[in-house]
Amino acid sequence: MYIIDCTLRDGGYYNNWDFPQEVVNKYLQAMAAAGVDVVELGLRSLKNTSFKGASAFTTDDYIRGLNVPSSLDVGVMLNASELFTPGLTLEQVLAKLFPQSREHSPVSLVRIACHVHEFAAALPAVTWLKARGFQVGFNLMQVADRGAEEIKALARQASEWPLDVLYFADSMGSMNPDDVAEVIGWFRAYWHGPMGIHTHDNMSLALANTLRAKAEGIQWLDATVTGMGRGPGNAKTEYLVLELTEGRRQACNITPLMVLVEQYFKPLQQKCGWGTNTYYYLSGKYGIHPTYIQEMLGDSRYSEEDILAVIEHLRIEGGKKFSLHTLDAARNFYQGPTRGAWSPAQLIAGREVLLIGTGPGVAAHKAALERYIEKARPFVIALNTQTTLESALIDVRVACHPVRLLADCAEHVSLPQPLITPASMLPEDVKKALQGKTLLDFGIEVKADTFEYLEQHCVLPVSMVIAYALAISTSGKASRILLAGFDGYGADDPRNAEMVQLFKLYSASAGARAVLAVTPTRYDVPCVSIYGDLKEPV
Repeated sequence: MYIIDCTLRDGGYYNNWDFPQEVVNKYLQAMAAAGVDVVELGLRSLKNTSFKGASAFTTDDYIRGLNVPSSLDVGVMLNASELFTPGLTLEQVLAKLFPQSREHSPVSLVRIACHVHEFAAALPAVTWLKARGFQVGFNLMQVADRGAEEIKALARQASEWPLDVLYFADSMGSMNPDDVAEVIGWFRAYWHGPMGIHTHDNMSLALANTLRAKAEGIQWLDATVTGMGRGPGNAKTEYLVLELTEGRRQACNITPLMVLVEQYFKPLQQKCGWGTNTYYYLSGKYGIHPTYIQEMLGDSRYSEEDILAVIEHLRIEGGKKFSLHTLDAARNFYQGPTRGAWSPAQLIAGREVLLIGTGPGVAAHKAALERYIEKARPFVIALNTQTTLESALIDVRVACHPVRLLADCAEHVSLPQPLITPASMLPEDVKKALQGKTLLDFGIEVKADTFEYLEQHCVLPVSMVIAYALAISTSGKASRILLAGFDGYGADDPRNAEMVQLFKLYSASAGARAVLAVTPTRYDVPCVSIYGDLKEPV
């Protein structure tokens, strides 16, 4: 049985593979003391288009500069996609990646991370690497949703090559222990050599799945320190070595590891945020690539509602392959030149506008808000699909954030109010999803640090719905703008500072209307109570 720690490879997705050499040397000593067999020190790659640390390349020269204990074997991982570099043969790529044979290289194990569709074309790399003395493993990714016959066919292909270990990865973190056992059984129909498993912790099952794989005869087990790895991370090395110590009859001293965890990995985890949560749980449950969650959690533009909306969209449309295009709102979503076909002044000119946000302040003060609407008759704009207030009191809805639009189309169609959105600039699939809905087409252009209000379109600093709603109200020549349900975030939440900056930028823009919050808010805007006389504060 082999425990492979791949912290410096899988964890590199959080810090650009830039681990201080002093930390790496302490890590190596800790791995040896804990009884780990193999350390995968990083990726082996030819791609060099932005700064990445040493573990993104893991060259022989770099490894030779480390203090690697004699009890540890050293591995590196190669992404199969690099084997198909334009203008080079597979053998030429491998010769560039591994200029020295095992006899002269500190690397003993080469693992190739491979999607199912790449497997057949990548397998000849085994022969080249074996001829130069390396142990070779293949890590098949995203097998959880593959059927029995397809996995058996992969096993049959693998059996025709001199592979040392065949791995499968629970890439989406969607498997449970019984799923693991079933997949192993399918592989065993044709592959009788050593097998390994790499688990993800979306549903807090990484360790349980790894131990079940061991019980089913799997000999190679992956883990990372504190679970550090892309998305929610992996089985934790510190837990796995403790679970396996008794059966291995091998000394296990985790004190150096726990010291390093406290000194380096825990502070880094607090900064980078790996580890499972409800969002990762849902991504595992629905087979959504965890990088979607990781990207959104690291981007202050995405609120809790936005993240859940993305998950719901990807649950329906499919999100097994990560694409930044899906999350890149301003550059990739809106189509063609900025344009619109509807003027907000038709409905708003001279009227007070009440913007209904999604914060808890709306529900908390629902009765007072509804009384005010019935008495004062402001023009009521609800953001996105907010439904707390009596439907008949809402005049229109507004939506422009690409992710929310993608996720909320079906709900918008079912709601009775017209929808203000940049309709003529939306992708065809979104237009199709909104068929039958009354759309008021107000265009949008995104330009940093800019608010501009034109008759049928606007220029915004971000594609946030609150910015769009402010612009609609201003272009429509509202008398003033009231805010309800814009509670804000905690003082240390970067989204709060972002919103404060947004309101400041709006207030400084030419033509901006007076803005007044009427329910509690943490934003730096004037605030009065919906229960009193709604005059501007003196």
